[in-house]
Amino acid sequence: MEAAATVLRLPLRPSISGSNGKNSIRFTTNFRLSKSTSPYNVKLGVGRWSSRSMKSLVVRASKSSNSFESTGHIAPLQLESPVGQFLSQILVSHPHLVPAAVEQQLEQLQTDSEAGKQKEEPSATGTDLVLYRRIAEVKANERRKVLEEILYTLVVQKFMDANISLIPSISPSSADRVDMWPSLDGKLEDVHSPEAYEMIQNHLALILGNRLEDSTSVAQISKLRVGQVYAASVMFGYFLKRIDQRFQLEKAMKILPEHIDGNENDVIMEDGTTHMASNHQDEAQLHPEVSSSWAAGGFDQGTTSSRLKSYVMAFDAETLARYATIRSKEAVSIIEKHTEALFGKPEITMTPQGTIDSSKDELIKIGFGGLRRLVLEAVTFGSYLWDVETYVESRHRFVLN
Repeated sequence: MEAAATVLRLPLRPSISGSNGKNSIRFTTNFRLSKSTSPYNVKLGVGRWSSRSMKSLVVRASKSSNSFESTGHIAPLQLESPVGQFLSQILVSHPHLVPAAVEQQLEQLQTDSEAGKQKEEPSATGTDLVLYRRIAEVKANERRKVLEEILYTLVVQKFMDANISLIPSISPSSADRVDMWPSLDGKLEDVHSPEAYEMIQNHLALILGNRLEDSTSVAQISKLRVGQVYAASVMFGYFLKRIDQRFQLEKAMKILPEHIDGNENDVIMEDGTTHMASNHQDEAQLHPEVSSSWAAGGFDQGTTSSRLKSYVMAFDAETLARYATIRSKEAVSIIEKHTEALFGKPEITMTPQGTIDSSKDELIKIGFGGLRRLVLEAVTFGSYLWDVETYVESRHRFVLN
């Protein structure tokens, strides 16, 4: 499978205002999309993938006391391939058998992939050769879709193992709030390391501003913008887990730089030079892809200091750019499809400048507590996606970078 280098270009800035006694919030972004892209599209270094509209996954409730089954909801994305539907059934009826079922499907996927590579093209030319290549392409796309759905199944299982229910597809009405799901902030916090959660708090502060601790106020928010914030938070969670994994390894081996333990403002770059932490942003401005990626996670001035933040700021630009990537097209596609399944595909048009014309965008009523839950879930989804991508890669090679 081809690998993809994905760079996040979404600095988020909330703008909160009041009118007629009601709160409203607007997220401004620098998204510039072509006419062929999804509103939740992730820019690829080797091309673009556009996601398709997906229906929600609904399953029959059993007599089990499991909260996921009793609500009839597991995840907003419906798995379409035979393998995906099979894994969905196992996930509901016998979740403890999912790892064995996934192992079996990965073995079959590996066998099919190797068989496809070893099969030689026929000596025929013209129409027969074109037909042969088209069939091979269709089979490769089917294998990629199966791989995506295996990854998605494993992500959903990790949520189930943590006893965290995923937010169902959001279907707003003119009068009702959409955030009627339970608050699971404590459980969502527990799945992250203390250092990573400090960074997540910075991410939340940049999005919610002074409404970070406000769990009661309700605002009307652009559904499209909330979807973009969700997708950006998934990517942030993916990047954060990638960094935190390295940090925790060096912490366990007791090879962290001394300035990290002391949480000082001076950071030592990997090239040996020393910089003030507050000036690192100027250094990163030479690399807008990198600085924009991490701006949403707390690398701006005004956010609280943390050990992990100091650790990342010590990276040189090349190392930071390497870590701020999504490694596979499959992971990119999962982010786009899951976000579209959750928020729907809005009716939007593109301006001649390549930006989104949101005149037909829906407004949803959501509390700031509900928005916080959305962001926390998205970050956790990205973290789990990194975990399962790494796990599957160890058994079926599909990440090349």
